[in-house]
Amino acid sequence: MKKLFFLALAGMATLQLSAQNIDKIITREYTDHLIKTLSADDMQGRATFTPGIDKAATFIESEFKKIGLQPLTGEKTFRQTFYRYKLTPEPVKLVIDGKTIAQDNILLAGRAISVTFNQTGTEVIKLDTAKAFLQQYRTLARGTKKIVLVDNKFAADFKRYKSFSGRPAIVDEKDLQNPSQDATIFVLGINEAKEFNVEVKSKSEKVPLFNVAGMLPGKSKAKELVVFSGHYDHLGIMKSVDGDSIANGADDDASGTTAMIALAKYYKAQKNNERTLIFVAFTAEEIGGFGARYFSEKLNPDDVVTMFNIEMIGKDSKFGKNTAFITGYERSDFGKILQKNLTGTEFTFHPDPYPEQNLFYRSDNATLAALGVPAHTISTDKIDIDKLYHTVKDEYSSLDVENILSTIKAIAKSATTIVNGTDTPTRIPKLKQ
Repeated sequence: MKKLFFLALAGMATLQLSAQNIDKIITREYTDHLIKTLSADDMQGRATFTPGIDKAATFIESEFKKIGLQPLTGEKTFRQTFYRYKLTPEPVKLVIDGKTIAQDNILLAGRAISVTFNQTGTEVIKLDTAKAFLQQYRTLARGTKKIVLVDNKFAADFKRYKSFSGRPAIVDEKDLQNPSQDATIFVLGINEAKEFNVEVKSKSEKVPLFNVAGMLPGKSKAKELVVFSGHYDHLGIMKSVDGDSIANGADDDASGTTAMIALAKYYKAQKNNERTLIFVAFTAEEIGGFGARYFSEKLNPDDVVTMFNIEMIGKDSKFGKNTAFITGYERSDFGKILQKNLTGTEFTFHPDPYPEQNLFYRSDNATLAALGVPAHTISTDKIDIDKLYHTVKDEYSSLDVENILSTIKAIAKSATTIVNGTDTPTRIPKLKQ
């Protein structure tokens, strides 16, 4: 009985010490430093292939070095570099019923390298003015050649999506060898299209991309991996609004990247990770999740115990203060383990309240989740009503830093038994290929 008493006392002391440590390690000043730097104007919105994203990567590397992380096994630096092909679309040539359509009224969706088509066998669709633009756009942007006629009612939505739809796309070498014929053309202000000719061309260029990744080697269970991640890329320079053209991406996803770095600092100080911890800032999430896909290909998914992907934690969630939601909550017992470890605190994790958004497969957790890993995204974003999402207004001044702090600390505490090897989340059913 005495032994049990002293063990319990020691456990309580450890928890109390941990609580004290976390407030000293993950401070307001530290998180402010990280997120302000990542979302500053001089990062130019961190778009893939720009000097801004290179500058952001250099900053993250410097933080990893200060913390004392090691490069991933097989890597000499914190940059996990890989190569893909950048497709830069040229202006679409579109003639409808003898009239050449102005570029301002053409929005191209798809990754066709070179394709021409006309009305023969091509579907012409009119957007339903009674439905929201975004939902129709997402549905129609997929698939093969078609013309979509957009009423002027949707002019503002059309221009917003056009501002980043013409950005370069990324493809693999196999995509160049078997080029896609996908080219959906959205046309603003045209009511019918009886005869038309379309010509789409893109220039291809081999380019480097880079995740920034470091690790804390585990002790007794070093072969078992726990991943903490966020994506550090964003949209870069957009069409100016009130004199501002920089999409700073403070919430999306400087907040998640900040959390990932802060967690690395915390667990390094704890020195009690039995499992190997990997901390990674993904590139190219906004243009197809290429960083996460490459990272996942370099791992044996059976070695990955779980993944904490953190995206957009800059504001209160739908459930109020000291709450966050977990995508795919019902697919494993990941969320239940986290909540168990928060017993006695005021923070609660909830299932994803936006199942219609399919968020589970829209972030960087998706590739590992498809391979059976209990890989989940933690977020607080009210995605259904977030008016700052993918706009130049997503700036530091819009954030609730206290919300970021409470969420980071909750993740740190809730992950404890996974980090020390006493809890293992159940696997997720693999997606059928």
